[in-house]
Amino acid sequence: MDLDYATATELTGAIRDRALSSRELLGHVLARVEQRNRGLNAIVAMDADRARAAASAADAATARGEAAGPLHGLPMTVKDVWETEGLVTTAGAAELKEYVPAADALAVGRLKAAGAIIFGKSNTPLYAGDFQTFNDVYGITRNPWDVTRTAGGSSGGAAAAVAAGLTPLELGSDIGGSIRNPAHYNGIYGLKPSWGVVPSRGHIPGPPGSLVETDVNCGGPLARSLEDLRTALTVVAGPVPEDAAAWHLHLDPGPEIDNMTSVRVATVFAEGSDLLPVARDVRASLDGFASGLAGAGVQVDAVPLPVPLADGLRSWQELVLPIIGTGLSDQDFAAFAELEAVPGDDPMLTVGRALASRYRSWARANANRQRQRAAWATLFQHYEVVLAPVMPTTAFPHDTDRPITDRVLDIDGTAVPHLIAMAWCGAIGPVLLPVVTLPIGPTSAGLPVGIQVIGPYLSDLRLLQIAELLEAAAGTAFTPPPD
Repeated sequence: MDLDYATATELTGAIRDRALSSRELLGHVLARVEQRNRGLNAIVAMDADRARAAASAADAATARGEAAGPLHGLPMTVKDVWETEGLVTTAGAAELKEYVPAADALAVGRLKAAGAIIFGKSNTPLYAGDFQTFNDVYGITRNPWDVTRTAGGSSGGAAAAVAAGLTPLELGSDIGGSIRNPAHYNGIYGLKPSWGVVPSRGHIPGPPGSLVETDVNCGGPLARSLEDLRTALTVVAGPVPEDAAAWHLHLDPGPEIDNMTSVRVATVFAEGSDLLPVARDVRASLDGFASGLAGAGVQVDAVPLPVPLADGLRSWQELVLPIIGTGLSDQDFAAFAELEAVPGDDPMLTVGRALASRYRSWARANANRQRQRAAWATLFQHYEVVLAPVMPTTAFPHDTDRPITDRVLDIDGTAVPHLIAMAWCGAIGPVLLPVVTLPIGPTSAGLPVGIQVIGPYLSDLRLLQIAELLEAAAGTAFTPPPD
């Protein structure tokens, strides 16, 4: 077994069978981080001493025939937006560089209770607010496939670490593509669960110690296999403690599918090109994946989006940007509020207005969101999953010297603002659907491409089952980047 790139499932199985000790695995991982992380800057805070003690305790339990749970003895990292007891949590913010929480985020606590050993934190942009990963506390994270290019964001450190063999499993978060686009850029698997399945308590933003469950934001795993995504989801999913007395979460995986011809797949690759074209090399990978499915007997139909891409992006702006706006200074908030009286539909103007949105505007946007959710639900009456692009290009060269409002993405010679380039991820978030990002192979230039596999609300386990079938039919799998 290649310890650098083995899956979490393989590693925990080896620990359970006593073919590998937790302490041995942790030592290997720490040596790997020492060797490879300098060039990537994916893992930014370490807790090696406490991790070694936890690994020794796990090995002692294994010797007694005991196991804490499905992640028993597994070293892993979590994104530096999740509060970790006794380990600095900055969310990439200079004002939090000395913040050491007294308690774990709920999801982190569940990982530990299942036997995971948290040995470090992965890098994130300032308050998880970018799809590149860099900040004034820890600096920039680089892509292991090409260090001149972005690792994505905001779970960029997480995805780079998983891809490069620095950790077998990660806990990320996603409010506008922050699990999906790094998975795409780094060639790994990511799961954005249905909203509300994984508690966000202990996630920054909001503010440290917040008890609020933030709209649209989802915690979810990044890994090197779909099986690992499933295991991690079953560990971290569930209600917040005060709700657990009255309800529990049951995600129905549905019946086993043993015939690929019964799977109905919709593709929406050609949609929204007037707003956001997809680069030729990415589109070729998407079409190749769909052709592979059709060749294996899967029903694959090109269909219109149930909600036009521009309308989905507008919903994201109107529902998510007010959340971001709550963190603005009074002076900045007042400046954005003045834009309400400025006429026009320029995209940047829309962003500014939304940052200082009134509750009336948010309520109207929420009502529109519910209509969009109904439109998606109607499509899922005819198809098990919908396939969509993640981002319009592969990982692009670092672009960190200008504000995000001034950055553009070059899509086959067309310049598209960054805040439009995330439309395929942003448009799916507000309708709260689960999404698996599958790696579908590198382009001719050798850069990874991922695909969004979108399922009905609360179909998370069913979605993972179908994603496994699609991956097998198309013959795709995780490929390590060159060392």
